[in-house]
Amino acid sequence: MKVETITKKEKWKAVEEGNICTPYGFFAGGLHCGIKRKRKDLGWIYSNVPANAAAVYTTNQFQAPPLKVTQESIAKDGTLQAILVNSGNANSCTGQLGLENAYTMRKVFAEKADLKEDDIAVISTGVIGEQLPIGKIAEGVESISGIANMEDAMSFEEAILTTDTFTKHVCFQLQIEGKTITIAGAAKGSGMVHPNMATMLGFVTTDANIEQRALHQALKEVTTDTFNMITVDGDTSTNDMVLVLANGMAGNKEWRQTDLEYQLFKEGLELVCQSLAQQIARDGEGATKLIEVHVKGAQTVDDAQVIAKTIVGSSLVKTAVYGEDPNWGRIVSAVGYSGIRIDTEQIWVKIGPISVVENGMPVPFCEEEAKNYLTNEKIEILVDLFIGEQKATAWGCDLSYDYVRINASYRT
Repeated sequence: MKVETITKKEKWKAVEEGNICTPYGFFAGGLHCGIKRKRKDLGWIYSNVPANAAAVYTTNQFQAPPLKVTQESIAKDGTLQAILVNSGNANSCTGQLGLENAYTMRKVFAEKADLKEDDIAVISTGVIGEQLPIGKIAEGVESISGIANMEDAMSFEEAILTTDTFTKHVCFQLQIEGKTITIAGAAKGSGMVHPNMATMLGFVTTDANIEQRALHQALKEVTTDTFNMITVDGDTSTNDMVLVLANGMAGNKEWRQTDLEYQLFKEGLELVCQSLAQQIARDGEGATKLIEVHVKGAQTVDDAQVIAKTIVGSSLVKTAVYGEDPNWGRIVSAVGYSGIRIDTEQIWVKIGPISVVENGMPVPFCEEEAKNYLTNEKIEILVDLFIGEQKATAWGCDLSYDYVRINASYRT
């Protein structure tokens, strides 16, 4: 049977009310432990059984201690059973004491959940350079009741937020061979988002039975086209990661990379990651619009990705979209300085349905119609290079006065 036969017959369907607790055997919760003044700041995910784990991490050279501890936990045997996350304090650039605090954070949660320490991943997000208030976290962990049976995904989603304005979640299900497979995700991300993996926090749970190496490969491949294709402000965080847990409790046969079902699993994972990536881009600090840039006609996928991210990351493009100004010159300028060789006499550009450049030259268009299109909450820009067959899509947001206000007073 060909992969095409499987994917045409079996389709992933969105679960409107689904969340990270929808996959069988997963539980979650969140609470306020005192890192922030009022809002929830400590969240957890728990699996009934050890789950195959895979993660991708920020490429910032200042990797925070929690990342190192989590990498160590996964490296033990490729599995995890629980995740503990705090917000409000990144535990980054905190030296040896910061590393000790990350280990303590893992230890207290392991004791509370009656698990081994290397069954736990720990993640922190928030202000850089301040020591973690580990006493408050320990007290918060001790106050948790029902780690193994609490299905409060909303509290988890709230507990991981920093400057986000809304929670981010998504869920998809698939019926195959008499089994229901579920993949769900939650994320945070609003500022310092310019992934080279990962520059945000993403958590994916699935009850699929998939080999750990296949899970890791699927995440790496999907990340390239989803989380690595968003940008808010061009800054890369020190802390962030995307972490996937697959506990196998759906009861399907184990899927390996050589199995036909692997591509089907990857499709579901990509749907989840793409949705979370778009939600993060839409919630950029101070953002009022989601910008989606499509580049096609490139010689390579890498070329298309670089150009798409350059356009969506351009401060001038972002401010033009915010100001509802159809200034196509900023778009072609971004293409030109992207570093990718193009034929400037071939390029076509559209803002939504409106052609503004053809064969490298401006074409007459209705300014009022273009301005009216830019009042939408989702803005699409299409660039066709006409020099190849490859394409890519990137997501970002506009740049408003509020971005400066939020970041000028982030610590105060």
